[in-house]
Amino acid sequence: MYKKILAPLDGSEFSECSLDHVTAIAKGCQVPDVVLLHVLEPYERYAGYTGISQEALGKIRKEFQVQTEEHLAKLADKLKKKGVNAKTAIVEGKPADEILNYAEKNQVDLIIMSTHGNSGLTRWAFGSVADKVTRHSPVPVLVIAPPGCRK
Repeated sequence: MYKKILAPLDGSEFSECSLDHVTAIAKGCQVPDVVLLHVLEPYERYAGYTGISQEALGKIRKEFQVQTEEHLAKLADKLKKKGVNAKTAIVEGKPADEILNYAEKNQVDLIIMSTHGNSGLTRWAFGSVADKVTRHSPVPVLVIAPPGCRK
């Protein structure tokens, strides 16, 4: 039924709560490919507000990207040990937009992601990536609300 599952992760423990579901569905449905995706938001736009130079931001960004790659690789290795064919990908942009773009361009059949449980003013001010992906996705989206994530 599913040939490729996309699991967007933002580096938080909440986002990783979806991985148990990813594993169960990937193994149960014999899904050949799982992609762990991280979206790096552009840092450049913060240079004027923080007083940090573009050069310094570039160094910070590179270090963060390396740490993200290492973290994703560890998560993929854990999934592989459980019998899941996991790969990693890092893209840059607005998280919801890039998740949707990746899903469309890479023939993803299912997106599995966690919510952080923001509500009220916080959700209004910052929006919900999971909500935007769910509303605009051309493929099914399974949204996991991890225990204890409601704020």
